[in-house]
Amino acid sequence: MSESGRAVLENVKREIGKVIIGYEDQTKDFLTCLLADGHVLIEGVPGIAKTTFSKAFAQTLDLTYGRIQFTQDLLPADITGHYFYNQEKRTFEIRKGPVFTEVLLADEINRAPPKTQSALLEAMQEKQVTIEGTTLKLPDVFFVIATLNPIETEGVYPLPEAQLDRFMLKVVLDYPTEEHEVEILKLKNREEEMPNKVIDRSKIAAMKAEAMRTYVHPSIYEYVKNIARKTRETEGVELGLSPRGAIHLLLVAKIHAFLSGRSYVIPDDVKAMAHKVMAHRLILSPELDLEGVTTSSVIDSILSTVPVPKEEFGKETQE
Repeated sequence: MSESGRAVLENVKREIGKVIIGYEDQTKDFLTCLLADGHVLIEGVPGIAKTTFSKAFAQTLDLTYGRIQFTQDLLPADITGHYFYNQEKRTFEIRKGPVFTEVLLADEINRAPPKTQSALLEAMQEKQVTIEGTTLKLPDVFFVIATLNPIETEGVYPLPEAQLDRFMLKVVLDYPTEEHEVEILKLKNREEEMPNKVIDRSKIAAMKAEAMRTYVHPSIYEYVKNIARKTRETEGVELGLSPRGAIHLLLVAKIHAFLSGRSYVIPDDVKAMAHKVMAHRLILSPELDLEGVTTSSVIDSILSTVPVPKEEFGKETQE
């Protein structure tokens, strides 16, 4: 069962590697989030191929791709669409916005004002948009990749906690290593090669169903619950992991197990995804910030103090 998921992941990595170097781990994060029906938040400086990466990811999965460059003058209708008057037919018709796609890159989402940012909320949560009272369904596969520019503080609008909580994962794209940078230069100095399609929509749907059947031992539910509650009880953490965040942590742990070739979840699956699920959700007190304490170190401390279950995780129990 799970071997197919691992094989698909390796094929996706190989095809994306034709156009981008060094993002194997992030490719797994993207596929994990897509199969869990979530959305991903990317943080990275300009010029590290976020757009190229997201476009190549959509191509390997044979999904339609759209991009919105968020700016201060962007309006909600620029995202969702609007009615217009067709003079030939003498009727009002809907012109659909760029949100009607399967993989949507929301580039520098924090540059747009909150009203425009919120135009994505209904789409991300409900897979639908409302245009002047008319509700329209989005595609069955709808995956938002939103980027944040971490180096600029002027002319940006921080995302509110409610919107951050709707992103299943936060993925950091950093500068390439020395070896990868040489490979990038070599790659761009030869004829461009396009990635091939690895799977299609029907295969994605089948993988989702298969991944959701990944077995979760009762002790894993307790483990995720204990991690979530520990974030809310830790001194200096003003906002801990929400129930939605705990659900997301369990979901991506299941997908991580599936893509790793297992039919059951182990604690290492939870640990592997914990930082990516919690880093953008936890809010530290000003005192901890002044002391130089980071969210990452707080998460490490929580994971080290919450007892790790040691049951036979692949053995189903009678409930």
